[in-house]
Amino acid sequence: MIVIVLEIKHLVIHNKTKQIVKGISLKIEQGQWMALVGESGSGKSITAASIGGLLPSGVTLKGGSIIFKGKGEASILGKDISYIFQDYRSAFTPFLTIGKQFDETIRTHSKLSKKERKAAIFQALKAVNLPNERVYKSYASQLSGGQLQRAAIALALVMKPALIIADEPTTALDSVSAAEVLQLLHKLKEEAGCAILFITHDLRHVRKYADRAAIMLAGEIVEENSIESLFHAPHHFYTKKLFNAIPSLQKTPDRLLDTQKKVLI
Repeated sequence: MIVIVLEIKHLVIHNKTKQIVKGISLKIEQGQWMALVGESGSGKSITAASIGGLLPSGVTLKGGSIIFKGKGEASILGKDISYIFQDYRSAFTPFLTIGKQFDETIRTHSKLSKKERKAAIFQALKAVNLPNERVYKSYASQLSGGQLQRAAIALALVMKPALIIADEPTTALDSVSAAEVLQLLHKLKEEAGCAILFITHDLRHVRKYADRAAIMLAGEIVEENSIESLFHAPHHFYTKKLFNAIPSLQKTPDRLLDTQKKVLI
């Protein structure tokens, strides 16, 4: 049985001067990894922010609907929907320990006892391969970038959300740490059955981890399909250009985007 976790219908978002998301529609199923792909400014991060009611000042939802688990409004952010941002350091307050911040999140969204909350925190930290006792007592400044990103993922997962929105979660990481984070997300998705909306411009990660992808251009979804279909038989000219620009050892100027060709010339 297919269960739709999130359905976006004809979403329209404006800033103070123009329409930046132009009536897009998208469905994400339970246990599905959906990638939303596009260049900077295409509207993918604004779309992601709108799902949890996190639109910045001056940006307004003007039309359409966001249906989460069959309801016309999102459940409590942090319980049923969790975000993992590229600026993972902003997930933590510098003057509180990691354990204290986890505890506040769980206490806000549940009625667990203090002992039960600590057990849940340790389980979440263990799931992302962190030494739970030490990290629990640490401040954000005492962890490496890779450790802090894994802690941010653990924080996003501690309430066992139905949907994880990962907005460029590997941008600030080196290639090794990025691969570890994505493998971890994949493992947790398989084990917990949660859905993932993965915001990215990196098609290598899309090809390896996503089940489906939607391609955004100038506020519109121009193509959506399974990963196999998109990579083997893309239809839209922009999708074809994106795939032709994927780095390759056999790369020639014909495989570059037009903007890159101009630089070479």
